[in-house]
Amino acid sequence: MFTSRVARSLAASSRIRLARTAYAKAPILRAYATVPISESDPDYVTIVEVGPRDGLQNEETIVSADLKVELIEKLARAGLTHIEAGSFVSPKWVPQMEDTIEVINKMERLPGRHYPVLVPNMKGLDKLLETLARHPKSAPSPPPTDEIAIFSAASDVFSKANTNCTVAEGLARLEPVARKALDNNLQVRGYVSAVITCPYSGKVDPKKVKDVTKALLDMGCYEVSLGDTVGTGNPTSIYTMLDAVMGGAYAIPPSKLAACL
Repeated sequence: MFTSRVARSLAASSRIRLARTAYAKAPILRAYATVPISESDPDYVTIVEVGPRDGLQNEETIVSADLKVELIEKLARAGLTHIEAGSFVSPKWVPQMEDTIEVINKMERLPGRHYPVLVPNMKGLDKLLETLARHPKSAPSPPPTDEIAIFSAASDVFSKANTNCTVAEGLARLEPVARKALDNNLQVRGYVSAVITCPYSGKVDPKKVKDVTKALLDMGCYEVSLGDTVGTGNPTSIYTMLDAVMGGAYAIPPSKLAACL
């Protein structure tokens, strides 16, 4: 009896091993489960993908325009609706972004997608507008972009290191940029860097974050993204900062805010 039980057990184990082996070798077919959701739904989240711009701009090895185009197109086909495609900065400072015009002209532009570009100053905006002017209004494809992003910081020391000017000076430069972009039917989105800690001067005053955010919204930004640039934020410091930004005098509604993660 013992022998027959062992034999049956071994046979069963063999069948299980064979089944597992067959399962492991069989191709696994997966399908994306996308549930349609309205932008008015409180659970709706918009992801602004900045990989083709922020993710590549500090890479020492120059990534070809064709590879950037391929990346942007794959991100769009994956379902992302907002993809930063490049920036109109000086190639002297950010050589990786020198081919932004080529990229936004070559990439496939899907309906319902937005491909914003970073514009730091009026020179960058004028260069973008010249590019858009060469796109025929009667063309079957959408224009290369319909949105720009502008940026500031909540720390003067950080701003001087990044853009060679104080926060106040930077905001004064950005105001006419935002106004001209809006006059040319471009949406404007804002960024505030170093909202928790400045890598040069330490802890950042949440009131400064609020003041800069309000200034960008007053310029016409439809949304301002708050960035913990050096990654020192924790639940307590983030809550304190957001409580200050969304509370008190001239409270900023959460619908006007985004988080840069």
